Amino acid sequence: MTRLKIALMAGGDSPERGIALQSAAQIEAALDHTKYDITVIDRDAKALEEVGTLADIITVEGDSTTFEALRKASTRKCDLFIAVNHTENDNIVAAVIAKQLGARKTIARIDNNEYLEPNNKEIFIEMGIDYLFYPEKVAAAEVVDLLGHTSTTEYVDFSGGRLSLSVFKLEPTSPLVGRELAGFSDSDAELSYRTVAITRDGRTIIPHAEERFEEGDTIYVIARQDAVREVNDLSGQSHIEVKNLMILGGSRIGVQVASELQNEVNIKLIDYNAEKAYRLAETLDKTLIINEDGRNTEAMMEEGLSNMDAFVAVTGRSETNILAAMLAKRMGVKKVIAEVENLNYINLAESIGIDTIINKKLVTASNIFRFTMSTDVQAIKCLTGSDAEVLEFIVKPNSPATKVRIKDLGLPEDTIIGGIVRGDKVFIAVDNMEIIPYDRVVVFAMPASVGKVGYFFN
Repeated sequence: MTRLKIALMAGGDSPERGIALQSAAQIEAALDHTKYDITVIDRDAKALEEVGTLADIITVEGDSTTFEALRKASTRKCDLFIAVNHTENDNIVAAVIAKQLGARKTIARIDNNEYLEPNNKEIFIEMGIDYLFYPEKVAAAEVVDLLGHTSTTEYVDFSGGRLSLSVFKLEPTSPLVGRELAGFSDSDAELSYRTVAITRDGRTIIPHAEERFEEGDTIYVIARQDAVREVNDLSGQSHIEVKNLMILGGSRIGVQVASELQNEVNIKLIDYNAEKAYRLAETLDKTLIINEDGRNTEAMMEEGLSNMDAFVAVTGRSETNILAAMLAKRMGVKKVIAEVENLNYINLAESIGIDTIINKKLVTASNIFRFTMSTDVQAIKCLTGSDAEVLEFIVKPNSPATKVRIKDLGLPEDTIIGGIVRGDKVFIAVDNMEIIPYDRVVVFAMPASVGKVGYFFN
């Protein structure tokens, strides 16, 4: 059996190293070790030593923009080469060289929106780069989406929005507390939504029929488009129309969010760097730019923090974002979103009441991981508050999923099919349902099963 080879170019001495290492660790945890070899290239020997102890990963020390390092990493035998350095030029150079050396598919991280324009993307393909991704742009799109679905802590559309995953934390007043889960016992019923997972006490479980909701649960609900509002009402979380928004941090994410929303929402963007604030004032003509330190409580209050409908903290420091988000919650802001890049802080941030966490490492890992799947994966989302993933497959003819009903498919226990899109029809999955070729199937899976579920639809 042929082993597929994956190489990741890490981020040098920068926060972006975490993107590569997180991606490598996630891929390694999910994939079958008998089928894949994973190599990480980095200049920093200490960082490589750390990742080598965490997972079964080959490490190569060196500059991945050089022929020497890429040859040492056996790039000529590589099925997938991924460049996620903090310098986009290095990523482009490394990906081009890797392709010329023999890598079958190459991916490069960028930070220039211009490169994603259709005509420009074609140029990169001709150069030998198969896919470009811009983590900050994807993260900003998530923020914008969440500001339009303020009752949820996380929101993901599948199949063009015909199926949606909504994530809620159950407060003591939620009408769901103490109730049994719906949609499990009657496999013939036509459902409009279904709870596919629960995170409780830091552990994510695939629920069964007898499960009851508890206070503090984070629940993951797959719903048809026409049922999203009903699910929101059941959760006990109210939707907030965002008219006044404060953004802390003139980062790429902050600027992207402001650019997209400034025609619809009153926005104040705060940045401590005076020079950057001046530049932003020239480019964001409908956004009020304020040069101030977001850690200054009095200044934030003077700028009207308590009058905001939503607050987004996206500076380059997780600690600053968490503290500012805590202040916003204390001041009564109803929707608070914080970028937390330190994975060790995510549980802390959630425990102190921050509504939604954004993490570029997980955003990027989701994009990268899709390319490691052998089956036709249309989308994959790594969830922030859980180690689980949600995947969307297109079912191939004669695949195992087309031969039996869902209940007889033999899926791993920590996997559940949430919904099916068949042409213009949308179904919430139940046990007696049959799957046919070319169905779009949304699957919720824990890490140990992510690499296995593709078999059923391929």
